Amino acid sequence: MARLKCKITYDGSQFAGFQIQPRKRTIQGELEKALTKMHKGLPIRIQASGRTDTGVHAKGQVIHFDSDYDIPTVNWQKALNTLLPDDLYVIEVEMVPDTFHARYDVTEKEYHYYVLNIKEPDVFKRNYAYHFPYKLNLAEMQRACEYLEGFHDFTTFSSAKATTKGSKERMMFQVSCEKRGNEIEFIFLGSGFLYNMVRIIVGVLLDIGQGRRSPEDIEKLLEKKDRQLVGETVPPQGLYLWQVTYNNSK
Repeated sequence: MARLKCKITYDGSQFAGFQIQPRKRTIQGELEKALTKMHKGLPIRIQASGRTDTGVHAKGQVIHFDSDYDIPTVNWQKALNTLLPDDLYVIEVEMVPDTFHARYDVTEKEYHYYVLNIKEPDVFKRNYAYHFPYKLNLAEMQRACEYLEGFHDFTTFSSAKATTKGSKERMMFQVSCEKRGNEIEFIFLGSGFLYNMVRIIVGVLLDIGQGRRSPEDIEKLLEKKDRQLVGETVPPQGLYLWQVTYNNSK
């Protein structure tokens, strides 16, 4: 039995999220359908580094699965991509020890979020960035990002619907935002993320950019541990799972 690790990318705009759901098109569903076809009808289950919601994209999602087949990794990649739809692609496949787990062995995750900051919407970017037509103070948003870096309890920035049990503490190695042309790129690099955490934080940073809050409010919000203190979760289409990192032995 071999364990295969795959790095995959997908356009999430036509998927009902990652996790398999009855009668809905999902990333897990398409991958398992392709693997089952390769294995002549034998169901093959995959494990992912984490789930992404409806409309969320991935540049570097990671999955693993087990197979009895002895196939060169390059052939695995070619065979899967032949069977997969055009909005889901396997970038690379590698053999890993059977102790490897795509979810539990993650050491860092990186997410990017894109905001289109112009007056009129761009119909060609409607599925790939959040259109936000209001004037923003980028310097204040950048100052606020500094308060989010480090080890904190992010309960305030986690969905009330989250089913995660245990600690809500996470380490953020990098939280930043830069404007390039008409787009603002937010980058989040951390040890892990709570449900909707990035999208809730972006919403608060946009409030700060509009002058509705001050950067110093971040400290108070972290201390209060209360989701009701912050606004709505920004839409999913601006969010990208950019990269998943494992330690060298994995």
